[in-house]
Amino acid sequence: MKIVIVGAGAVGTHLSKLLSREHQDCVLIDADEERLSGLNEYDVMTYCALPTSIKALKEAGTSHADLFVGVTPEESTNINACILAHALGAKKTVARIDNYEYLAPGLQSFFKNLGLDSLIYPEVLAAIDITNGLKMSWVRQRWDVHDGALILLGIKLRDAAEILNTPLKDLCGPDDPYHVVAIKRGGETIIPGGLDELRVNDLAYFMTTKEYIPYIRKIVGKEHYTDVKNVIIMGGGKTAVRAALTAPEYMNVKIIEKDAERCEKLNELLEDNDTMVIHGDGRDLGLLEEEGIKNTQAFVALTGNAETNILACLTAKKLGVRKTIAMVENLDYVSMAESLDIGTIINKKTIAASHIFQMMLDADVDNLRSLMLVDSEVAEFTAAEDSKVTKKPVKELGLPFGVTIGGLVRKGTGMLVNGNSQIQVGDSVMVFCHEQKLNNVEKFFKKNTIW
Repeated sequence: MKIVIVGAGAVGTHLSKLLSREHQDCVLIDADEERLSGLNEYDVMTYCALPTSIKALKEAGTSHADLFVGVTPEESTNINACILAHALGAKKTVARIDNYEYLAPGLQSFFKNLGLDSLIYPEVLAAIDITNGLKMSWVRQRWDVHDGALILLGIKLRDAAEILNTPLKDLCGPDDPYHVVAIKRGGETIIPGGLDELRVNDLAYFMTTKEYIPYIRKIVGKEHYTDVKNVIIMGGGKTAVRAALTAPEYMNVKIIEKDAERCEKLNELLEDNDTMVIHGDGRDLGLLEEEGIKNTQAFVALTGNAETNILACLTAKKLGVRKTIAMVENLDYVSMAESLDIGTIINKKTIAASHIFQMMLDADVDNLRSLMLVDSEVAEFTAAEDSKVTKKPVKELGLPFGVTIGGLVRKGTGMLVNGNSQIQVGDSVMVFCHEQKLNNVEKFFKKNTIW
């Protein structure tokens, strides 16, 4: 595929790196040559020019682009670049935006007519992840597939877990209601086989169905974790606003913001919401105690400074808060945050890049998520008629090493997959990949008259 990206910022750079692994024909345009120089080691063509230069867009091959992406820091630049790209012949365009009202359902056709196929608002995507993390205090990461037909849970294992030090073949049989699809152990990522075992401090990813979530909670020893009712958010940026607005009604949310003017703005934005806005520094122990940190089940640090967020979460944990969430925009700090046992880590650039990345896949990939902490990807493929994946049981398919199938959705019903499972045409299948190109997997799901 031909992909043109304008904007070599955090999202554009991360997306370019993902595409380079897939050996796609990718061009990255930015007016700052220094930003582009950091991509010399990757298989990405760079072009130093203004993102809205028609001459530059033509020379970059926009007229033949299967996907055009606008992810500069300027919303107007992204929109204008996408409009120009559409006029030049780009098949599909996507723009990063900062204005939430553009996502109103009635405006979709309006932007479509302008030449914008999709709009990405990273703060909204991050807020969804935060809300999912708050709903289950004992889970590091949660992902609902097909409105909850399948559930992916990332859980940190402690001594209380009853499934430790036992081969997975003895734990995850054909009739068991879960499948361990990935393990992070120290700096190592494991797509497990039957002989692998779960150990203390592993970050394990379980695929299951909604009715078995209580069972998963029991076997991982998390029944004593209290549900989140009181939440303190440090930092009153756009992500905090979206998180407060999407939080369940039963949660009491407080936002601590040190800028007085921003506090006034927050009160305006949240006037129809029960969220309490507090003027102060979220690192102030006295203020935290005054605002009931001892009776708070979750602390969410969303300032623009990764170090501040990490340290604030560590402080909250020392004060007895069980669930902590930190926004860490600097990818260099992600592994450090994980080693410090912060909890759930939010990175807007990887979230946004994953959403855009799925748009360039050839196969029928309905959803794709980058499991940042385990350096893996999970994709949802639809099995096409006459595809290889429908011809044999899973154990006989010859899937590449580092790939496992976690579950499938058939006619709205979630099912777990084992070696004897037979995938049918139309099934939505969850595939986990580590150090494996997605295009090596997608060929199993595409229509092929040879099979």
